[in-house]
Amino acid sequence: MDYVYQITGIVLLLSAVGVGWLLTLLAMPGNWLMVGAAALYAWLGPQLGVTQMSWKTVAALTALAFLGEIVEFLAGVVGAKRAGGSSRAAVYSLIGSLIGAIGGATAGIPIPVLGSAIGAVVGGALGAFGGAALAEHTLGEQMQQSMKVGQAAFWGRLLGTGAKTVVASIMAVTAIVAICA
Repeated sequence: MDYVYQITGIVLLLSAVGVGWLLTLLAMPGNWLMVGAAALYAWLGPQLGVTQMSWKTVAALTALAFLGEIVEFLAGVVGAKRAGGSSRAAVYSLIGSLIGAIGGATAGIPIPVLGSAIGAVVGGALGAFGGAALAEHTLGEQMQQSMKVGQAAFWGRLLGTGAKTVVASIMAVTAIVAICA
């Protein structure tokens, strides 16, 4: 019976890690899903007799999740600010990227399996562009400057999503190695 609990626990953890990784692409808290699943596994594992995950691993995953959030946030904000954007442009960029990511994931791109994830990434970047450009335009900036800030927010969002996805990948490998060791 212990074998059944062990396999079930591992499958559930691996499923949560996979879903968390995909959610990261959708601008959702996927890294935090991985942390939560690892913490639950570390807490329940010894009680159920399954492979243990140390609390040090959970702490490392938590630190990585914070790092991913900081990098994603700073990439978009720094992108808009470097192009001369206002704080309003940074906020609108974040709001636009969230709306764009959800819209892009919903609409998807006609590519099997990965279409929604690609749509979310592209939609999030386009939303960041639109939000930042709109914010600058409503502040009275010239169209050229608004577009420049929007373009910087677009590339910043792509860079931030890429960096956060790299962090999510490191988290996934860390969790898998922790339960296989």
